[in-house]
Amino acid sequence: MYAIVRAGGRQEKVSVDDVLTIDRVAEEAGATLNLQPLLVVDNGKVISDAAELGGYQVTAEVLGETTGPKINILKYKNKTGYKRRLGHRQKYTQVRVTGIAAK
Repeated sequence: MYAIVRAGGRQEKVSVDDVLTIDRVAEEAGATLNLQPLLVVDNGKVISDAAELGGYQVTAEVLGETTGPKINILKYKNKTGYKRRLGHRQKYTQVRVTGIAAK
């Protein structure tokens, strides 16, 4: 059994015990998080109707926060002496899917 869920503006394929890296959420480590299912595949049966999906729930446990790769931004203009160096690291949250079940 697996599901396609919406997590942080992206769609992810998940099954039980998968570890996901999603955009940062304001939950503490150990908290339970509900993810919105967009499609559920249960033993070959594909469920994509919004009315039927309302009966399914995907739960996940927050493992903690992590950061993405460092992105370096360099700005330079020739012959003017203009140079700028910036950096950015995106914050993410790691979650483990604990269950995909009907309500």
